[in-house]
Amino acid sequence: MAVNDYSIARRRMVEEQLVARGITDELIIGAFLEVPRHLFVDPAVGGRAYEDCSFPIGYAQTISQPFTQALMIKQVGVRPGDRVLEIGTGSGYQTAILSLIAREVCSIERIAALSEAAEAVLKRVRTGRIRLKVGDGAAGWPYYSPFDRIIVSAAMQERPEVLLGQLAEGGTLIAPLREKEEQLVLFLRSGGAVSERRLSRCSFVPLLKGVG
Repeated sequence: MAVNDYSIARRRMVEEQLVARGITDELIIGAFLEVPRHLFVDPAVGGRAYEDCSFPIGYAQTISQPFTQALMIKQVGVRPGDRVLEIGTGSGYQTAILSLIAREVCSIERIAALSEAAEAVLKRVRTGRIRLKVGDGAAGWPYYSPFDRIIVSAAMQERPEVLLGQLAEGGTLIAPLREKEEQLVLFLRSGGAVSERRLSRCSFVPLLKGVG
């Protein structure tokens, strides 16, 4: 597929999968229009990279569908001045998107090979400021905390107390939680307390602790 064809597919993705489903924030739309998703998936996928679905990226991990990623970014409220912690670098696609919106993105991946592959692709595209780390996402990244926004891209079995401890006052954290059913949950730190709100049902690969 030619470069122009990828550009057309990317615009169609944004119009049909994001805007048509209520994602209208100009910063989010602009980032999704710019980042070449096809570079972050297996080359054999080709133009299908812009379809409304997830794709395997190896090591039993996936790149989520564009709408799911856009919805999480919208719900957590990422803005230009924010320092964002991303748990689960994966392919690096969402990392690139976030970096074009936020001031800085700190992203953790437990599988070294995935982190290395993501870094290689991220060097090929325009991004904002990104810090990558191989480590246990459940432990967060205390050195750069507190974070204004935290996005967890894998399902957690329990409330993320350690990550909430790294959340700034007025900050938000979004994560898939597996309780009776898997749901996206939004946490807000305000006045020293943390409140939570269930958003919608979802399906993510599980968050594994430790380093793979």
